Order: sequence, then C-alpha cells, then structure tokens
Amino acid sequence: MQKNYPAVALLVLGSAMFAPTQAQNVGRVKQRVVAEDGQLEMVSFAEGRSYKAAEAQQMFREQLGLLKDESLVRSQSQQDELGFVNERYQQYYKGYKVEHGAYLLHARQGAVEVINGRLLRGLDKVNTTPAMSEKQALSRALSFVGAKQYMWEEDNSFLPKGELVIVQNDLAKGAGKATLAYKFDVYAKAPVSRAYIYVDARSGEVVSRNNIIKHAAATGTFATRYSGTKSSATDSYNGTYRLREYTRGNGIETYNCKKGNSYTAAVDFTDADNSWTEYNNTNFDNAALDAHYGAQSTFDYFKNVHGRNSYNNAGAAIKSYVHFDDTPGDGKGYENAYWDGTRMTYGDGYSRFDPLTSLDVAAHEIGHAVCSYSANLTYSNESGAMNEGFSDIWGAAVEYYKDPAKATWLIGEDIDKVRPSLRSMSNPNAESQPDTYKGTYWYTGTGDNGGVHTNSGVLNHWFYRLSVGGSGTNDIGSSFSVTGIGIDKAAKIAYRTETVYLTASSNYAAARTGSIQAAKDLYGAGSAEEQAVTNAWYAVGVGAAYSGGGTTPPPTTVTYCASKGTNVSYEWIDYVKLGTIARTSSKDAGYYNGTATSTSVAAGSSQTISFSAGFASTAYTEYWKIYIDYNQNGVFTDAGELVVSGSSSSSGTLSSTFTVPATAKSGATRLRVIMSDASATTSCNSYSYGETEDYTVNITGGTLAAGVNAGIVGGKTEQLGNAVDRGLEVFPNPASDRMRIALPGGAKASSVKVVDLRGAAVAGARYNGEGELNISSLAKGMYIVTVSDGQKTFHQRFVKQ
Repeated sequence: MQKNYPAVALLVLGSAMFAPTQAQNVGRVKQRVVAEDGQLEMVSFAEGRSYKAAEAQQMFREQLGLLKDESLVRSQSQQDELGFVNERYQQYYKGYKVEHGAYLLHARQGAVEVINGRLLRGLDKVNTTPAMSEKQALSRALSFVGAKQYMWEEDNSFLPKGELVIVQNDLAKGAGKATLAYKFDVYAKAPVSRAYIYVDARSGEVVSRNNIIKHAAATGTFATRYSGTKSSATDSYNGTYRLREYTRGNGIETYNCKKGNSYTAAVDFTDADNSWTEYNNTNFDNAALDAHYGAQSTFDYFKNVHGRNSYNNAGAAIKSYVHFDDTPGDGKGYENAYWDGTRMTYGDGYSRFDPLTSLDVAAHEIGHAVCSYSANLTYSNESGAMNEGFSDIWGAAVEYYKDPAKATWLIGEDIDKVRPSLRSMSNPNAESQPDTYKGTYWYTGTGDNGGVHTNSGVLNHWFYRLSVGGSGTNDIGSSFSVTGIGIDKAAKIAYRTETVYLTASSNYAAARTGSIQAAKDLYGAGSAEEQAVTNAWYAVGVGAAYSGGGTTPPPTTVTYCASKGTNVSYEWIDYVKLGTIARTSSKDAGYYNGTATSTSVAAGSSQTISFSAGFASTAYTEYWKIYIDYNQNGVFTDAGELVVSGSSSSSGTLSSTFTVPATAKSGATRLRVIMSDASATTSCNSYSYGETEDYTVNITGGTLAAGVNAGIVGGKTEQLGNAVDRGLEVFPNPASDRMRIALPGGAKASSVKVVDLRGAAVAGARYNGEGELNISSLAKGMYIVTVSDGQKTFHQRFVKQ
C-alpha cells in the first residue's frame, strides 16, 4: 500500500537526540514539563528569546528527540481570539501515520510561546513490512467485531477501507509496543457499534480499538426528556413544516427512525401549522422537539460563547435521529444515545430511561463531536474518561446557558427512572464515581473502555470546584481550598484546554498542565483564575496546590504526594548522606520520614550525595531516583528536580554529584530518595520492592531555576546519559511470552537461570543465546532471572503474566 503525506508543510527532523543540550536552552526555555514516564509534555519559552514561528523546523529539532526516519506534518493552523496561531503537527515514521501522536505549537506575533503534546516512542523497533493483505486484515477485524449486520450492506459508502498506520498495541501480546497495523472504520448495524479497528499487519491480531460511537453511559446514555415550551426554527416545505432549519451553519436537521434501525429509511417530522403541541403523545414524539431544540441551543452556545461554528468549526450540519431502536419489534425501546462520527442518534428508553433527547444529553453528544474535531481524545482509559468528562462539562454549560435555574451539576436527572441522576458533578461519589484521582470508586478494570464513564468523575468535579469553589479534604488526605471563578470563566478555560492544548493521548496530568496554561493565556500568569485552576486540580488529587512565585512560603502550604515500597523483605535503603544528613539504618517498612533532619546547601554550589542499598541476601539491580523540590511547589516533576537517576546491583556505597541551581528558591524544601527494583517507579508511587526516604534541605542565596541531572556510578560521578552501571535489564516486564535480556555494556550472557522467589530452580524457561528468553511455559507469577557474563553475576525480578 502506498504511503501518502497530506499536502501540507512537512517537518523532517534530524537524527535522534535524547535531550536538548544546555547551550540550546540557556536563556531560551522558561519551563519544561516532563510527564511521569519521562516524556516531554510541554515547553514554554522566555519572552524575547524564543524561536520565530518560521523557525519551527529548527525548534523541533532542538527541543524534541526524534529518530532519523521520524517526521512531523502540520495538519492544522488557525488563529484564535487571543492572537495565538495554534498549529497541530501529526507524527509520522517512515511515511506511516502514527496514530494519536501529535505535537502542538502556539505562537503570538510571530514568536513561539509554547509547544506541547505527546509522541509514540519505540518506533525504531517497528517492522514496517506488512505480512498480510488488506483483505486478510479486514477479515480479522470483522471476526473481532462479530456483528450480525453492517452498515455497508445498506449503504456501500460505509464499506471499510484499510489504511496502514503505526499504533500502540493496547489489546494483544506485546501490549505497549508500537505496531504496524491496518486501520479500518467498521460500522455495525446490529448490534450497533462503530470503531476504528487496528489489525497487526504482520500477525493479524487486533491490537487496538478506538470507539467512534460515544455513549453517555455504559448501560445507556444520560438525558432529560423535555425543556418546556420553546421557540425553535423549522423549515417550510411542500405546504407543511418540518424539523429542519438553515439559519445556523449548514443546518439543524431532525429525523424520525420510526422505531427502526435504518437511517436511510428515516423520515421528516412534520406539522401542518407549525404549532407542535400535538406531539405530546403516547409515542413520545415530543422527544424530537427536545433533540431539535438541544442541537440548536448547543450550536448557539459554542458560536456565541466560544466563537466556534458548529462542532467542526466549519459550519457542519447537525443531524439528529430520534425513535431509534437497534432491535426493532422486540418490544423494548433503545436505552442509549450516541454520536457516531456523523450524526446524533437517540433511543426512546425502556426500563431505566425516558426518551434520551434532553438538552444536556444533546449537548453532551455534540460535545463528543467537538472533541473529535479538536483534541480527538482516544476513547479508552484516562484520555477516554476526559473525552466523557468534557462532554459532561458541555452538557452542564449549555444547560446553564439556556436555563440557569435547572440542576446544572446533575447529568441526566430528568430521564433517569431509577437514580436521581446518571452522574453528579458536585458529588460524583453519589453515583459511584471518583471525585479524586485514583480515590474512592476509581476504576482499574478493562470494562467500559477502561472506565471512561466512571473515571470521568474526576474531570467533572474539577470543573465544579473551579466554577463554585469550596474546601475540604479529598480521598488521598489533601486539605484543599478553592475560590470559584464562576461557570462562564471555567468553561472558557476548559474549552481552550480541550481545543488548543490536548492531543489524542493526553491524560489527567496533561490536562492539568494545559488548563493552567490556558488560564495564563486568558487571564494572565499569577491571576486568580490560574490559582483557582491549579487549586481545583489539587482538590481532585492531580498535582500540587498553587504556591505562587514568592520566597519561602510557609511549610504548611505544600503537601507532598505519597511514595512507599510495599515489600522490604529483600532490599531497602541503608545509608543516605548529604552534608549534615548522615543516616545508617535497616528497613523502615517502605518509607522513612526524615524531614526533621536537615542540611543547608548554597544556591549555585556543587554537592555530593552518598547512598547505598541493604540486601537480605542476593544483591539485585536497584533503580535509584533522588529529587529535590527546588521551586517548592510540592511536586518533583519540574525540570532539573530529578538530580540523580541510575541503577546498580552493588551493595557498596554509591555517590553522585549535582549542582544546586543558582536561582533555586531560598528556604526549606523536600529531598526525596527512592530505591526500587522497578525502573518505572516515579516520584509519586506505591511500588512493590524497595524504599523511600524524605529529608529537608535548606537552600540559601537563591530564587528559582532548573538544575543539572547526574547519574550513578560507584566511586565517581558522571552526567545522566553517559555510560553508567545500568545493571541487568529485562524487557518487557511484565511479559507473557518472550523477553529480552541486556547486560551492561552489551556483554554476552554465558549462563541464564530462572528461579522462583524461594530460590528454587524453575524448569521451562529457555534462553536462545541471542538475548531472548522464552517464558511461555511458565505459570503466572514473579520470578528471578540470574545471568552471568563469566565474570560478574546479575539478578533481576520479572513478572510472567
């Protein structure tokens, strides 16, 4: 299959570089935000020292570490009311589009102020030669969907056409890896579904699914039935009137599916005198009036409040289909409503719901269409929860816009026959949703696309807190206080966040970063609105509270996230020394609070920190991460605050040298030392094996800036990125079939042995001598692999899943 780039500007970036050099960033970069997994999430540039918009190619080359065959293609460019030119760049690798990989550029008066986004990594491991045809792949996709009837049997324009793309494997073996896949838009009629199905172009496995049809609830969508007597534009046609009008964009059209499942057989709702009072009947025909009014109201809201011309910002017609039934004749109404990528569809409800055509439901579904044409948040896990959450936000905002007296913060309160509402934005727990990130009711399973209708409660509650304010203590023990800014300002910030700063793979952390930047854009840095946005995120357990830019805030204003090892049976931290901090210890149940112990360091000074691991018997490879909160904002994710990062299997004392930034903020701040057997452990984790210790560092003579990272090596220090003792690496971990083994320096393994946690040898694991260990025959559980290069022996745990 031929690969074609869109006819837009193409930025081909140079060979891989893992981080910009210090010289490239001196005086130019104001802030770098790095996600927990190490990805560069956002870069803001200093005024007067930034790149020109015309220097985008140079900027991306210097700021992002891309592969030789990796490129960014500009896919969208538009100017907003604040004077920003906002551009979206789509990721490609060897000419193949990388699904959900995008980076955004935001420039004003010709100067780039911010770039942000997320790219798919590991592309160099992708085999880009397909091993099956498009026809074979489509057969696999249809087998996966398993529908009884498909839309193209009625309308040939829906026949799926395969596109070769690269996508992250979410479903099959090798989950998390970038994979060459055929992408199909599969629209099923019975039972109803529409999704992008991705089929591995080599193995034929379905590796990912992204639903195009978005439902308002897992068991049925939310809705309210009537909005009272309203005036709505209609269309005069052949001596009668119908529910169509063309004063808004390219039109608002509402059709009658007649309790069937065919869109082509749908007909107009008509009325002889344009007085639709007789529609209040036992067939619930007045539900069509709600759908029509809801579409008009939502169009008006986005046009008048946000300057958006329909859901695609280009005047797209909004088509609604009422009295839809996926299984006609079964005597049960359809308990759902959805946006399918083309139109709105509404059922009449049955046991749980009344007809699902209320104002907040209409706004919710059209909100999904807005998302499709802006952030395009992938409909699974955190991004999917935010996709649902933003639609709830627009449901509430449109309802408030048209009728402030209604129950703004309840979703679906008028249609739900069983519960007070589907969801509560003011109290998500009331409908079994979390109001705190990973708090009570947070869903961790695979159902409902990873809990998109449950975990959306966090975004819903953030918006409520931002609008209304309030104080209290959340599920993770953080005491918060938020000064509300009103729903109008909150909605402007939410809209700018979704349409300007989010990409397909954004998570809650990225939403926090984007919304803070949106508040700065709209209301200024340090504004009451920026403070409220930050504190509202803190209230729902995402990030720290607002700390401002002053010097030495009171210690009580900063609360740090928890970090703790849950098992110290095999290893722990037994020594930490920095200045006057010098502690020798045994295991401390996974966490030691040593903040009463402190040392002073001068801004701009060079410091050496020493540390070591204690082992019960075998010395395993341990990953060390040491943080100092230089800007005292309660998090360790700001640039330069990871001062030590590396690994070692030594039980001896290790040391590393780092430089305290000359402009670090003066005063007491947190030093966090983490030792874990898992490389993915971050500054805020409950992890399995290892330990965390916290201390206090008093910084003198500074204000605020980023530091320099340093790596670990016994007896001397080196900068992060140079050759350090990384120990034995096994990947992927966990693994289900095969895993790779990598010794330090690329050494060849002379012997490989697998044992269980008791130390007993395990039969069945097979090493091929070329770096691959076959574990397919092992039972699920945790094991230890012992590898020798003939001189030194290494140990590492792994999980067979």
